[in-house]
Amino acid sequence: MNTGWWQELWRRHAHITTPLRHRGFTCDIEFGLSAYIVRVSLPDDSYLIISPPQEPPSDRPPGDPEGWIVTRERVSERSSLFERIYDSAPPAYPSRAPQPEARHGGSAEPLIAAIDQHLDRLGLLPSSVPSTAERNVLAAEPPLHDSKAPVTADSAGHVPVYTHGDAVLALTDQLNGTESHADAAALLHQILDPVNGLLERLGEFFEAAAEKAKDSEEDDGFELSYDLADAAAEVRNLTEVLDMAEARMRTLTSPAPAPQLPSSPARAPSLPPRAVPTAPPRHTR
Repeated sequence: MNTGWWQELWRRHAHITTPLRHRGFTCDIEFGLSAYIVRVSLPDDSYLIISPPQEPPSDRPPGDPEGWIVTRERVSERSSLFERIYDSAPPAYPSRAPQPEARHGGSAEPLIAAIDQHLDRLGLLPSSVPSTAERNVLAAEPPLHDSKAPVTADSAGHVPVYTHGDAVLALTDQLNGTESHADAAALLHQILDPVNGLLERLGEFFEAAAEKAKDSEEDDGFELSYDLADAAAEVRNLTEVLDMAEARMRTLTSPAPAPQLPSSPARAPSLPPRAVPTAPPRHTR
């Protein structure tokens, strides 16, 4: 697997995948007929295909097409489904009129808004999604939330539920998009620092939860407190097990950067299919 190319693909598609992952959807990047596509799993076993024009193929680089086509599909023994949700791509034939979305071209913000509207109408969009605040989809690295700051609703009345999970997801997105092992080591430090790192804070959290369970003075409360205390110990043990991970990451040498792809059509040869994982690591997606 070409890890550098995999990271580059995720970086190039972050303006599409990041807002969808913040909505709780799992995103994959796959090679379609002639270009890379984003596949999004939905709760009803259907899926979205977010694709640049495939036929005829385009010379534009991955993640920066002249337009996007979004379809919702399902193929099973019991039923099949195909519906087009959004189409901002130029017409494949001169005689065909462009779709209303064509004025948006390759912009991601109206694409995400159209997906939100369609999935909300179908009841497939989580009710806690702060869709108005998420409209700034070009911010592929959203700011971390301050745990001491009050949680407020956005202008649409949505209150983010998983603020701390979102913060870790943002850190993961930064790691996926980093171009050097030194930068990756700095992100590992945020997790592994024995005093202020995330694992230490998680240990403290489970210890506090253990004490809270014990306050009930019930038998099950005491048993739960033991389980939570064990979890705190296991989390802290990870810090010891990975004690040298940051330093080892920092000493790794990054491969030579992939050649720059053309930013505009110039009849360059189409990109060949690469070995791309069909799914990102499941622990964060």
